Amino acid sequence: MANSTLTKKRSTAYGSTVALKSAMAVTGAILVLYLIAHMYGNLKIFSGQEAFDGYAHSLRELGYPLLPEGGFLWIFRLVLLASVLIHIYAAVTLWGRARRARPASERYQVKKRVQRTYASYTMRWGGVLVALFVIFHILHLTTNNIAPGGASDSPYERLVNGFQPEFWYVTLFYVASVIAVGFHLRHGIWSGLATLGVNKAGRQGLLNAIAVGISLIVTVGFLLPPLAVTFGLVS
Repeated sequence: MANSTLTKKRSTAYGSTVALKSAMAVTGAILVLYLIAHMYGNLKIFSGQEAFDGYAHSLRELGYPLLPEGGFLWIFRLVLLASVLIHIYAAVTLWGRARRARPASERYQVKKRVQRTYASYTMRWGGVLVALFVIFHILHLTTNNIAPGGASDSPYERLVNGFQPEFWYVTLFYVASVIAVGFHLRHGIWSGLATLGVNKAGRQGLLNAIAVGISLIVTVGFLLPPLAVTFGLVS
């Protein structure tokens, strides 16, 4: 009986709103750090094919010979996948709880309603677009299953081939998705800092600037390579 009660308490604690928000904040931080690192790697395209392909190959050798070739990448991918799944589960669960807890007769001030609508569309529908984009991005530039402009063993050539002017729709989808990532980041960073208790009186302006700054850097950093290819700056 005691063990059953203890198990129930642990289950309730892990599923509490505070635990779910903390899980979202931690997994969100992991994903933000990954995006910054990935953006840095993408920008190496401006250093030429040798530098870009060399960087991509070096990632496969991280941890070697302690790990087999590509071993670190697979570990990292599993951590990212777990972070994404936990992040989505926590977000959906919290959204469902908030919706059930909201009385049908509740009246909102206009400003609060606008803020809620912004957060809802940015995080919910933006998250859906980001998820679709990630799937397409992997199939396009990682596994080479989708290959507009031609498949290639060279990461540099895959990127350049895929964003040629005749494939403007690929670039357009990429641009829209990256902008969605930016909005998702801005609101997510702000919410994460609030969850971790950093968002205190007098700090809102600074934290908002940090959230906007990081989201802008990531957005612009990810948009530069495909747009540079589309407009002929990289070939």
